[in-house]
Amino acid sequence: MMIRQLLTLATLLIIGGSGATAKDYTVCSPNGKNEVTVSNGITLSITHNHKHVVGVKAGLSALPNMQLGSCKTTSATETITAPFYRQPSFTAAYRQMDLKLGKGFGLQVRVYNEGVAYRWYTTNKKETIIENEKADFVFPDNCKAWLAYSTNEQKPFAMAFQNFYDETQLSEAKSQYAFLPATIQSGDVKVTILESDLRSYPGMMLKAEGNQLKAAFAKYPKSMGYYKWRGMSYVEETEDFIAKSSGTRTYPWRVMAITEQDTEMPVNNLVFALASPNQIGDVSWVKPGKVAWDWWNDWNLKGVDFKAGINTRTYQYYIDFAAKNKIPYVVLDEGWYDSAKGDIMNPIADIDLQKLIDYGKAKGVSIVLWTVFNVLDEHLTEACEKYARMGIKGWKADFLDRNDQRAVEMAERIAKTCARYQLFVDYHGYFAPTGMNRTYPNILNYEGVFGMEEARWAKKETDMPRYDVTFPYIRMMAGSVDFTPGAMRNGTKTNWVECYENPVSMGTRCHQLACYVVHDSPFTMLCDAPTNYEREPEFTDIITSIPDTWDETRILQGTMGSYIVTARRKGNNWYVAGQTNWDEREIILSFDFLPAGSACQATIVTDGINANHNAEDYQVETKPLYKADKLKIRLASGGGFLLIMHNK
Repeated sequence: MMIRQLLTLATLLIIGGSGATAKDYTVCSPNGKNEVTVSNGITLSITHNHKHVVGVKAGLSALPNMQLGSCKTTSATETITAPFYRQPSFTAAYRQMDLKLGKGFGLQVRVYNEGVAYRWYTTNKKETIIENEKADFVFPDNCKAWLAYSTNEQKPFAMAFQNFYDETQLSEAKSQYAFLPATIQSGDVKVTILESDLRSYPGMMLKAEGNQLKAAFAKYPKSMGYYKWRGMSYVEETEDFIAKSSGTRTYPWRVMAITEQDTEMPVNNLVFALASPNQIGDVSWVKPGKVAWDWWNDWNLKGVDFKAGINTRTYQYYIDFAAKNKIPYVVLDEGWYDSAKGDIMNPIADIDLQKLIDYGKAKGVSIVLWTVFNVLDEHLTEACEKYARMGIKGWKADFLDRNDQRAVEMAERIAKTCARYQLFVDYHGYFAPTGMNRTYPNILNYEGVFGMEEARWAKKETDMPRYDVTFPYIRMMAGSVDFTPGAMRNGTKTNWVECYENPVSMGTRCHQLACYVVHDSPFTMLCDAPTNYEREPEFTDIITSIPDTWDETRILQGTMGSYIVTARRKGNNWYVAGQTNWDEREIILSFDFLPAGSACQATIVTDGINANHNAEDYQVETKPLYKADKLKIRLASGGGFLLIMHNK
């Protein structure tokens, strides 16, 4: 009979920056700004520029009074290959403590210039049952918090991980579960709590209590039920523990990114840097690109001589549109198979899938298929084998809607199996990324964002433009976002209307255009109907000319919740885009990031003079730009802009 070790919580106390005992261990970041002291308990006290910013009370041990043993300190500088990320590679330097705790357990603490991370590990070869994990993040008084709460108050661990950020004093935060990432203003810095290398373990959520954020985890599923309308599984009954595993392993990294300026946040690389390296080998077959999408526009073609809907003729039209505009993919969203029956192995009668795949291939357009996570998982090998042989290039997996251990294992299993068949995946109804796209680079994108789909059912008081200039600072620290932009029907704060069948975005046309640069998104959808794009070929050409991967990314200016300006380089060309909330504003751009003596021919797309009245109004001009230039840009309410700068 297999021996099981039960892990219980120690009684833990937080310390300040002084009064260290003989068993305290301290390590600082390479630049000396971030410092961590680990004490018996286990407690971590974290300072930035010698000011205490956060403490952690942590527990994962059978010992009633966990004690630190030996400590080994090392340092390293890694060059991390990052295909399809915000740059192809980057350097990460850190100092690390490896602390032995006895009973075959240990704690690793890493300190980067960009923040701090810690994780547990075990060298036990027994089966380990983890009843719970303690991770209490304790902040100083009078801290502001940005928290995104679960949308399911009855079953808070079952939801799509999509919500606005509630900006509040931490001490006044709601007593509800919030999902990651979460950001806290602690003194002069922002501390953002994330996790990385989440594998065979439940994802972390947080609950406010005074000046603390306490970790919580979904229990291990014991039995599953099924919703009839999609064949989607849900947790019916749970065990009394959160995780189980066997043998030597590491547990997920608990990450505290520390940023002095808001502009540092969207380009913080800790989550990707801490994840396990590529496990699928060659990724040359993975091709990022834009995709013509059907669902958001409700298959809403006009001026055609056939009945638009989920049928072969409609998708041939989408393929024709994609081919004409050099869009490499078309997705067949929900409806191509009978989702009520979960019949993924058989397309509906109105869809001749092989005909569509062959039709697209002849025109240089590939097909991506939508599916429910567990439906794909239950037919994983046969579905991948069949549809890869037919010629599809990937799956859009949807409605995971949980982050317990079995759900996390399912996501990894799908990515790993798809890689064997050279299929990429786009994960929807999914929690914020935890670096799995480093481990499995065929994961091209993730949802976990309050994206464009919300415009189909949002209410007038919904403040999407404010969210649009908030989540790049918080959510994008975790990784890429499948926000699904590109709306051609756009509304102002006063004249936006709710319309499920013919949806309208909040904010201007240029606000939508800027998404293609502001967002980390190597697999980006054009959400509107092909016939809407075809009526405005000039604007469509601008969207499709924007690259999908980048050689360099910078945030030039911005303030979380107010506006953002992002610059990305592809080869010798720069793309600069910005977005604002409902506040109209004027910004001054400088171009000191350009090489000395360089001159660019710039295409400048800005909100039109009447964009505050008609959000679809925009203007385009071309002019030369030089490194020493200053450019004044006006952003309308909910507005945006794009500069495309080609080096002469």
